[in-house]
Amino acid sequence: MERRRGSIGIALVTGAVLVGATACGAGGGGKAGGDDAKGPGASRTSASASPSKPAGPPMLLNTIMPQSGTTVGVAMPVSVDFANPVAAKARAAVEKHMKVSASQPVVGAWHWLSDTRADWRPKTYWPAGTNVKVDVDMRGVANGNGRYGVRSYTHAFKIGDDVRADVSVTGHTMKVTRDGKPVRTLSINAGSSEFPTWNGTMAVMDKQEKVHMNSCSVGISCDKGSPNYYDLTLPWDVHLTGSGTYVHYSDGDPFPGSGSARGSHGCVHLSKADAEWFYDQVKQGDPVTITGSSKAKAAPENGYADFDLEWGQWLAGSASGEGTTAAL
Repeated sequence: MERRRGSIGIALVTGAVLVGATACGAGGGGKAGGDDAKGPGASRTSASASPSKPAGPPMLLNTIMPQSGTTVGVAMPVSVDFANPVAAKARAAVEKHMKVSASQPVVGAWHWLSDTRADWRPKTYWPAGTNVKVDVDMRGVANGNGRYGVRSYTHAFKIGDDVRADVSVTGHTMKVTRDGKPVRTLSINAGSSEFPTWNGTMAVMDKQEKVHMNSCSVGISCDKGSPNYYDLTLPWDVHLTGSGTYVHYSDGDPFPGSGSARGSHGCVHLSKADAEWFYDQVKQGDPVTITGSSKAKAAPENGYADFDLEWGQWLAGSASGEGTTAAL
């Protein structure tokens, strides 16, 4: 079935997505703070120590997420993005210099999603209310490619309420819970058979009140006469993947649910009232879990989809293995 113009969209140039991002449900993986998506409020890391004289070119960081002083959801990883590749032989030493401390013991591990990005996630979700501190002391640490760290970095953040959203593609519903208690069940439409939505658990990357979405910029269609063409600015946008998946309102699908079953280009559509309500409920790091789609799970580097890997798979990408947070 042809989708009406305006049935979906993807950011073109916003604070959340850079030019070149793929559309809602189209294309492959992306990464927070990387090639096709700028991480939530992606600013430079906060250096907290004086630099020392390097033994070679400096090893620097682009970002550490979450930012200091923020309150995030229970699925939010610690994500460290290096400015230059870290060789496999150096990763164990680098991991030992990235310490995660918490106000209550949490089992977790680092995992290298690429040669420049390492995430630390708990084995299961963070307990709500946990205070977390990340000390990344790279002074004198080699990256295995001739560079040496010259600074230390410290970020501190808090885990807020346990807010979760469970989306059933086939049931056309989103069930929202807070601290284990049902809050609301919302009607949704997800991706069509041509442009299915990612399955899996994606932690909210960020959110914006308005996002400009254009099909040409993401390779879906540049033909203004095509039913798949769109060029819209849409409200109440909750960002799920670097490849451009959002939960949002679409004026091409104003009353989503099993009755309309209109289908999107991969995003999750809510009514305008429900989209505004959901926008007000969620924060960076809250898990949105999507089931019932024909598409695979989102890759862990596609935003913050770290929990799409089973624990054994996660440990396979760690150089130092499972550990428990230091006391805070």
